[in-house]
Formats: sequence, structure tokens, C-alpha cells
Amino acid sequence: MRSERVYRTEGIVLRGHDLGEADRILTLYTPNSGQLRVVAKGMRRIKSRKAGHLDLFTRSSLLVARGRQLDIVTQAETIENFRPIRENLLRSSYCHYVADLVLSFTAENLASYPVYTLALVVFRRLETAEDLDMVVRAFELQLLGLTGYRPQLHRCLECSEQIQPGPNAFSARLGGVLCPACSESDRSAPPISVPALKVMRNLQTNEDSMLRVAHLEAEVHSEVERCLQEYIVYHLEARPRSMGVLERLRRELQPQAAST
Repeated sequence: MRSERVYRTEGIVLRGHDLGEADRILTLYTPNSGQLRVVAKGMRRIKSRKAGHLDLFTRSSLLVARGRQLDIVTQAETIENFRPIRENLLRSSYCHYVADLVLSFTAENLASYPVYTLALVVFRRLETAEDLDMVVRAFELQLLGLTGYRPQLHRCLECSEQIQPGPNAFSARLGGVLCPACSESDRSAPPISVPALKVMRNLQTNEDSMLRVAHLEAEVHSEVERCLQEYIVYHLEARPRSMGVLERLRRELQPQAAST
């Protein structure tokens, strides 16, 4: 796909870890190659010209040279730095979760420009949004749709009848909503309330309008989060570490919010 010894790309830094005394291995998400693992040599040196352009969650334009095992970043220039995210512990924790999901639902060298665009959109929203949870719920549903895991929220998975308000159930195992008559198909599927189902449908099909909603009951928020996270964990066959980190951080911050 990339036969040149040196090539240009842009990408968002989603993950990184140190290598040796001064280098760093970065996992990028790029518009033309999907996930891309590269080495930034000398990045951790004080005088490195690349360091500020390859911070976590930064979107940069890169010149990359082919390497034997990993390609090597030779030049980097910031396009968007998302600094307000990195300077805020809660916002950065949400971005870690977003990054984990992007990397978990995609693959190396498999391009998805819509996923790249989605990642940029959610990072921009997380810079300034007040309701960070709602932003991430919209992201989860959009990502699931783009990667082939879109949950069925409008018709019963078993009988294909239009879902009506009532005691419906949400089955992570089967992939969406079951009507009351078909709930025996997955006895472990928890019920889903009418308000939670309505929110999920709107986030799936018209997230921009839904994100402008001024207020949503805490119980509905929690139910939507529970449904989507159960769905994600089922399909990944694992619970992202960042999911637990984010939950603990929110619990720690709740007493502070209540006292202000």
C-alpha cells in the first residue's frame, strides 16, 4: 500500500510507551492506514523538536520513514493539540476511554476515514462539553455503527416487529432490543425503559440534536451507560481498563461536586 521509503500522513496519538532512554513507541490512528505503530526517536530528550508535536491526543502531520520492524517518525507538526483535554484529569480520562475503544474496534493497516473523523469530532467535543457522559454515549453508538456492531433499536431482533413503548429488553448477546413477546429468547437480557431507549435511538440517528438537550435525568443517563457498556464488553470479550479508571475517578469527584 505504501511502497515509498518515506511517506506523509496525519494522525492522532492515541497511545504511547517509552522505549530505551530517549525513544517512544506511539500508536496513531490515521485516515489512510487506520492504526499505525511508529517510533519517535529521541522524543524524550529535552531539546527534541518532535516532543510537543507528538503528545498524547495530539493531531499532527507526520513525515515517516519505513523501518525494519516499526516505521520511524522523522518530522512532526501539530495540527490540533487538544491541550485543554490533557490539562484536565477528567476530560483526559474520557479521552483515554475513547482511544481504547477506537483501538479495540479497529485494526492496524485497515483504513476507516469515518472512524478517524469520528475520533476528531469526539475529541473536539470533549474539550468544551459540559455533559461528557452524553458525548461519550453518542461516540459509542456511532463507533459501533461504523465498525459493524450497530445495535438494533427500532425492531425486535426475533420477530422484526416495530418496537412499541412497553416492557422491552436489551440483549447485548443478540444485538439489540427484544419485544415483550420475544423476551424469552434471552432471559438474561435486562429491561430497557422507554426514556433510555428513546435516548439511545436519538444518539444513534441524530446525535447533534440530542447533545443539545439541556437536561437528562440521572437515572436515564445511568441506564443508557449500563446498556452500552454491557454491549461493548460482550463484543470485545473484555472490559477496557480505562472504563474502570473512569468510573473510579467519577466516584472520587462526586463528593467534591456535591460540596461546591
